[in-house]
Amino acid sequence: QLQLVESGGGVVQPGGSLRLSCAAAGIQFSIYIMSWYRQAPGKQRELVADIDARGTIMYVGSVKGRFTISRDNAKKMGYLQMNSLKPEDTAVYYCNARFYQPNGDITDYWGQGTRVTVSS
Repeated sequence: QLQLVESGGGVVQPGGSLRLSCAAAGIQFSIYIMSWYRQAPGKQRELVADIDARGTIMYVGSVKGRFTISRDNAKKMGYLQMNSLKPEDTAVYYCNARFYQPNGDITDYWGQGTRVTVSS
C-alpha cells in the first residue's frame, strides 16, 4: 500500500517561495500519476498540478509560470516548487497518487496535507 507524507509548508511573505515535498512509501510509485491539490479555507479542494508516469505535466491557470511540479521515481519523491507566492495561494496542500486500473477502477492515495500561508 502506498503512503504519502507531505512536508515543506510554512508561512511566507507575498512574492516569496516554498518547496513542498511528498514522500511516497510503498511499491511502484513510478506508475502513479502524482498530483498536488490545495484547499483554501471555506473552499473546495482543487487541483493545482499533476505529472504522469511519463513526465507529462499539467498546471491550472492560476499557478502557471509560478509553480513547478516534478518527481524523482528512484527516490519515490514528488515536489512542488512555488515561486512568486500570493495571498490567494494560502491553503492546505495535499499530495495525491492515482493509478487507473485496466478494469477502470481508480486507486487513490492522499497525504495528510501541509499548510501554506502567504501573508505580510
